[in-house]
Amino acid sequence: MTEQDKNMSENETNETNIDTPTEETIEQETPAQPSLEEQLNAKDTRIAELEQALQLAKKNESEAMIRARAEIDNVRKRVEQDVDKARKFALEKFSNELLPVIDNLERALESTDKTNPEHKATVEGLELTLKSFLDTVKKFGIEVINTEDSQLNPDVHQAISMVESPEHQSGQIVNTIQKGYTLNGRLIRPAMVIVAK
Repeated sequence: MTEQDKNMSENETNETNIDTPTEETIEQETPAQPSLEEQLNAKDTRIAELEQALQLAKKNESEAMIRARAEIDNVRKRVEQDVDKARKFALEKFSNELLPVIDNLERALESTDKTNPEHKATVEGLELTLKSFLDTVKKFGIEVINTEDSQLNPDVHQAISMVESPEHQSGQIVNTIQKGYTLNGRLIRPAMVIVAK
């Protein structure tokens, strides 16, 4: 054998040693596959996790739907209340403008001589006009605040002075200077009163 032949045969031997892995290397490189039972357990665990996540998502969605419905109901109720208030109190400015007319009719009745037979027709006309006017405004929710024989109520009365009065208890209304009015229960003008000390 020539030297060239020797080198070639050594190269071939080296190549075969490098290229062909041994059985031990093959076993080390391939991971051990889990058994069928382990695979099933892993999948069952994953299914259980997904079912729990699904139940949680359903619960959250259900709670969100309940909250959304409650919010819609609350908004609807608020809108109904706002519309109701707007309807009730839409006449508030108009009512405030009518109050001086009522006051003037009452002053005209007070200043007219009711004993004079010549003024009898005028007095009757003023009384009927005032009564008709008060009945009409009452239909729309305007009410006169009662001040006769009552105690001072700061919510609806405005005390303009205090006087000594043996006939009245302390804090009781002695005299009404100007009548007060409410519109559907809301104060539009307090009654101006004189109160006993």
